[in-house]
Amino acid sequence: MSTDRIFDDLRGDPDPLRRGRRATELLTEYAQLTAELARIRRQAIDAAHDDLHLSYTDIAPQIGLTKGRLSQVLKTAPAAERLFFGHGPVGIGVPFRYQTTDRERPLIAAEDAEAADEIAELLSSMMFVTTRYQVEPDQTALPSGDTVVLCGPKSAPIGACLLATDPALRMVEDGGRWWIEEVASGQRHGSPADDRPAGSGDIAYVARRIRDQRVIVHIAGIHTIGSLGAVHYLTSNLPSLFADIGDAECSLVVRSTLADRRVTASSSLAGPFIW
Repeated sequence: MSTDRIFDDLRGDPDPLRRGRRATELLTEYAQLTAELARIRRQAIDAAHDDLHLSYTDIAPQIGLTKGRLSQVLKTAPAAERLFFGHGPVGIGVPFRYQTTDRERPLIAAEDAEAADEIAELLSSMMFVTTRYQVEPDQTALPSGDTVVLCGPKSAPIGACLLATDPALRMVEDGGRWWIEEVASGQRHGSPADDRPAGSGDIAYVARRIRDQRVIVHIAGIHTIGSLGAVHYLTSNLPSLFADIGDAECSLVVRSTLADRRVTASSSLAGPFIW
């Protein structure tokens, strides 16, 4: 549908609540398009400078900008690694975990909630609009659009379904504990928390998938704090990770170290494996 037709239909809608709701949706959609266009323009400027060896003075008039405005664009436009999460808006999903307090009820683990808050902060810094949703214990499908889902195979079927499509890594349960296994070599990576004696740390699975022109970032810690460690890693290392993988599907294992249940450091333990 053309832009003119969209606005004609919106202005002509007799229901003010529906008209206002649709206007809100379009404002979000166009804000995300504006941010993505700004990223593409910045990337084009960088490519012209680095690959074509043009000066910024030469580039500016050829793309319709003054040199001053071009300098501003380079300072304020979203960085290239924004594409790791798609175009936006981005939904952030965390699972219910059934636990018994005064009665059995679905709860969200504190580490999952904190990981969701931190990934939302990272996305906001890259000009993404975010929403939240809860992953039901029997959920097998994700909502439409770009998404980050914090969900292992034990929490909901969707976690196992996503892992089943990874050609490089898988999560397996063996010997009373969970492992992340490299498919090609069979090498297994376990959480230090499950060692005897137990260590201070955890590991997590991280993957980036492209499905139906949308990006799904899947994070699954061996334990819930492992997911928080994965978000810590993405926050600290996204530019270098994106430089390695570009706009590709991939997966990796992230190791995090802890002190008093807080993530103090994180690093790549295996990968990234580009599919």
